[in-house]
Amino acid sequence: MRNGVLTPGTVDNEPEEKYDIGVWGKRHLRFIRQHKKSLYLDIFLSGKLNAYLAVINAQAEEMFARLVKEMAACEGVNEQLKAEAQMRWVGQMNSIRNRAMEIVNHELIFI
Repeated sequence: MRNGVLTPGTVDNEPEEKYDIGVWGKRHLRFIRQHKKSLYLDIFLSGKLNAYLAVINAQAEEMFARLVKEMAACEGVNEQLKAEAQMRWVGQMNSIRNRAMEIVNHELIFI
């Protein structure tokens, strides 16, 4: 495990078609293909690429959801605000989601 991310050797050898790599996994795949070619080739040749990407995707989804929830709570963006001022709530939630996405990208996807 490197920087909280599972490396290829830590993923069970399962058939590739069982995994949904999702948007975060696809984003990480694109990054490692372009910038971490040796890591990409190691994982690909081991036959564990989709399993690795599915783990990355699951970690990213969990981190994103947790960050959005925590940021919204800290900033007072709640159901009451949603009922009283919908457009302000939408704007604040979009800001929170964008910041959370940047954090996930920096911490998990583009490493």
